[in-house]
Amino acid sequence: MTAMMTRPGGDVVTAAPEFGNAVVSQRSDVLFDQTIPRALVHRAAVSEVFLTDLCTLGDTEFQVGAQWPRGHSFFSLLRPDFHDPMLMAETIRQAGLLIAHAEFGVPLDWKFIVHRQTFSLGSDGLRLGARPADIVLAVTCHDLKRRGKRVAGGRLEIGCYRDGELIGSGGALWSAVSTSAYRRLRGERADAVIEVEPPVGVAPLAVGRDRARDVALAPGGRDREWVLRVDQSHPVMFDHPVDHVPGMVTMEAARQAANLVAGRPGALPVGCDFHFEHYIELDAPVRVNATEVTAVRSGVRSVEVVFGQAGRTAAFGTVDLLVHG
Repeated sequence: MTAMMTRPGGDVVTAAPEFGNAVVSQRSDVLFDQTIPRALVHRAAVSEVFLTDLCTLGDTEFQVGAQWPRGHSFFSLLRPDFHDPMLMAETIRQAGLLIAHAEFGVPLDWKFIVHRQTFSLGSDGLRLGARPADIVLAVTCHDLKRRGKRVAGGRLEIGCYRDGELIGSGGALWSAVSTSAYRRLRGERADAVIEVEPPVGVAPLAVGRDRARDVALAPGGRDREWVLRVDQSHPVMFDHPVDHVPGMVTMEAARQAANLVAGRPGALPVGCDFHFEHYIELDAPVRVNATEVTAVRSGVRSVEVVFGQAGRTAAFGTVDLLVHG
């Protein structure tokens, strides 16, 4: 059963049951004056850092400050009156890394693996205002895994606040491995330099984009099937060199596939629940299949998206599109 929460004066917000809802009052001393060091969130470009502060409430409870810009080169919509909900996914990703490094002492050179990530937002909390959106994530860490004395994984429950008002929830399941363990895990692919030529993508406007370079899908030759389009020159999707397709690229491709299936390129992706089963390699075709499923609530169309590579499912999940509002 899907866990539910209702915020005052707004939409019903859904969240995956395992992650629950971290509903706590927002501290007044969270700062938004400057970004945190980029190394703590694994970003090369300072402009791609959205986090601004970290407050410790207890051994496993934290509040993370973030700021969502009114405009961004990639996290943007055809609709000019809303923030891109995928900012929530990236903010959760960065928050998990920040807490792991700054609070749990995970070394900066360790590699992180996201096994699952989810978010759900009400549309009112996404509306653009006259200034950037000051965001606070209330984070509770559960099921911490240790390798020796060091934390090496866990589960995040997150409540998302904007100007003190609860606007959504989310979570992540993660683990981290040392550089030597990563080499054993990835073999010759560990930190390998692999360059591929991206195929011609689908029409940008069909997937809610206005630039061809932001398209993450190419035609697949079958109904409701596409090929993942990997463009390693993209300054945001590939902020720095990696040896596999990042999870955020997968989630963006899932959003675009959902737009195509629903036929609503301007729809807001107000919910996403994604599982990552295997590394998605850069140099082998990835089939992306999407199917519309039962909506979780009125006005929302849910699409299931599956990523297949080398004869197995590499990632799968659902995207919830708000088609009115």
